[in-house]
Amino acid sequence: MSALADLINLDLSDSSEKIIAEYIWIGGSGLDMRSKARTLPGPVKDPSELPKWNYDGSSTGQAPGDDSEVIIYPQAIFKDPFRRGNNILVMCDAYTPAGEPIPTNKRHAAAKIFSDPTVAAEETWYGIEQEYTLLQKDTKWPVGWPVGGFPGPQGPYYCGVGADKAFGRDIVDAHYKACLYAGINVSGTNGEVMPGQWEFQVGPTVGIAAADQVWVARYILERITELAGVVLSLDPKPIPGDWNGAGAHTNYSTKSMREDGGYEIIKKAIEKLGLRHKEHIAAYGEGNERRLTGRHETADINTFLWGVANRGASIRVGRDTEKEGKGYFEDRRPASNMDPYTVTSMVAETTILWKP
Repeated sequence: MSALADLINLDLSDSSEKIIAEYIWIGGSGLDMRSKARTLPGPVKDPSELPKWNYDGSSTGQAPGDDSEVIIYPQAIFKDPFRRGNNILVMCDAYTPAGEPIPTNKRHAAAKIFSDPTVAAEETWYGIEQEYTLLQKDTKWPVGWPVGGFPGPQGPYYCGVGADKAFGRDIVDAHYKACLYAGINVSGTNGEVMPGQWEFQVGPTVGIAAADQVWVARYILERITELAGVVLSLDPKPIPGDWNGAGAHTNYSTKSMREDGGYEIIKKAIEKLGLRHKEHIAAYGEGNERRLTGRHETADINTFLWGVANRGASIRVGRDTEKEGKGYFEDRRPASNMDPYTVTSMVAETTILWKP
């Protein structure tokens, strides 16, 4: 095995200018990630230098067999923490041969919103808290849980330390460092309330780059769990009963909100979000009704409410924001399996562009 590891870790720069680019895209479920690699003649600094590519959409649920070609457009580049050197990960979105975005391409519509001059002028900042659960491969039961049984009640696991409280920390730490190496703005990580559940935070990051970074961070995490023989779950309520669900709380601010007098802008934005509550809920992830029950630090899915320091609200405003009269707010409604392109652009559209 050491010889295999040596080959995997070969530094190509010693013998060739060529690099390997791993093209990444979103599959037919809108949540599964796909990738394949190609050789390029030399180092690349910008997505515009990269060629478009294609794949068999009939094998990903994105095209019929008699017209299966889907074209992927490179959109963002990251350093490859697995191959290292000058090798790269490339986040792509998907189009028909005629240049039309396919239905699962949510990036295209998001890019239109973020390129709107009014939105761009507001320099939207996002901090996304991605929760997830690690499952045992053979049983699909959370790591650290007795097979077919349950651990002790919630309480000691949140930010817990110790072999009986923290399960999967090696995966979490490997992911943290790999993301920073890749150039993803991961700002932190922590153990969550349910044992076997963890969270990482991406941001603050501006505009569509926040969504690109969350998707690539998910990809890196799935690759690491593949190596570890563990299954990654983004299900918003992986275990029924008296256990916390998994969300993707989205922290958000605009330039106007961050300036003096911003608290009034925040309150107006929250009012607009309340008026479009149903539309946002419909776009905030599958199975979210199992998570947003009014228990376990959530608001009921049919109820919109906001409050200062209230983790049982739809929208939470921090004490510092209230005190300083400017800052940001947290949308606590998105599920862990939400599409970050959809959520980030929808929040911007509702709070900046939408007129009640």
